[in-house]
Amino acid sequence: MSDEYAMTYAHPESVEGLLQRGRGLGAIRALQDPREAAVFVYDGIRRDWRWDETDDRSLYLARLLQDLELSPTPVVDQLAGDKERCLRACDVLELLALAGSDEAWDALRRYISEGEHWVPVLESVSAAWPAEWWEDLGDVARARIGGEAELPWCSEPWTGFGIEVQSRPSVPRPSLAGLRTEELLTLLADNCTEHAMKFHALRVLNSREPAEELIPLVPSLDTADGRRPLPPLRRAVERLGAAAVPAAHDWAQDERPWLAELGAEVLADHPGPEALPGLVEELARQWAARTWCGPDRTARRLARFGSDAADAVPYLRRFWLGTPHSYERTAYLEALAAIDRDGLDYVYTESLWDCEERVRLLAITSAPAGPDVLGRIAVLRDDPMETPEVRTAARARLPAPSGLRLS
Repeated sequence: MSDEYAMTYAHPESVEGLLQRGRGLGAIRALQDPREAAVFVYDGIRRDWRWDETDDRSLYLARLLQDLELSPTPVVDQLAGDKERCLRACDVLELLALAGSDEAWDALRRYISEGEHWVPVLESVSAAWPAEWWEDLGDVARARIGGEAELPWCSEPWTGFGIEVQSRPSVPRPSLAGLRTEELLTLLADNCTEHAMKFHALRVLNSREPAEELIPLVPSLDTADGRRPLPPLRRAVERLGAAAVPAAHDWAQDERPWLAELGAEVLADHPGPEALPGLVEELARQWAARTWCGPDRTARRLARFGSDAADAVPYLRRFWLGTPHSYERTAYLEALAAIDRDGLDYVYTESLWDCEERVRLLAITSAPAGPDVLGRIAVLRDDPMETPEVRTAARARLPAPSGLRLS
């Protein structure tokens, strides 16, 4: 959240508070009174109401500008602000350009030619736009780059323009994607395999079905200094689920701090029945303290108990309704679905307008079929601003006219 002002969130049931939190209900209510909502939408771009950088807002705000038929001109004017304000405006404008806004497209290209923070803006649009929209800016980039205090760090789009960058070119390594899972496990078990290769092998494994054969290898998969696990290892162990619990008892007693911590995390994520009252109390304390970072993990642990965790439901609902940390809303929705689905049809429907991609994905799968829901899913399917994952899920949910499902 921006510290530029002493910022306090509005009440979570008000239009202003809903929009600050990126709630789907905020977008729905804004559509009912665009004139009232307009000032809050612009404020959401001018000031950063995200709790931290894991939260999404740009697509949510760009879609509101489009749906409420608000002018992008105030957002274009924001490009002239400091770097943070400029880049918030850039994120929204590049999406509006994808949706067909000539004003947004022209403004960003003009800013790259004239603006102060043109380097990160060019890097951003080159990642978001089709190449034909920006590749003709090479002459501008080459003319302006000499005025910068340092060379860019990212390789693209600069190397394509023949501009030197600070980052070292990556050393090509053989792709492991074509190896069978057994071959990847053999690489991980070999003490002669370089750490970089093990890192790559773990990443490939994380894109496949979990392999329990990884479990005995876990203690050997640390960094070169022996102080930390290889970064993809936590995700790999998490995906193993309960299968890792027996080994985790031994890991938790290991003298190496990183392995002991990993073992303790696995055991905490798979608690026995005796842990349930303490987890409910933990969630209650987190709510009382308005702890916005971390209750998602408590929620995931509670979800494993199903309906036995019914005492946690009031707190899960409060977190869903009130948290400004929108990234964690997915965990609250998943936990509610596992423990008590009462009232979730409405929540799933609202979530089709949510700012968080993972929440929209859950909503597409679970919102009850009806004209309004299917109409909204069709909008998500066809929206050029939407993420590929959401558009794919929307296509899968909607029936084809023939009665077959769309591919």
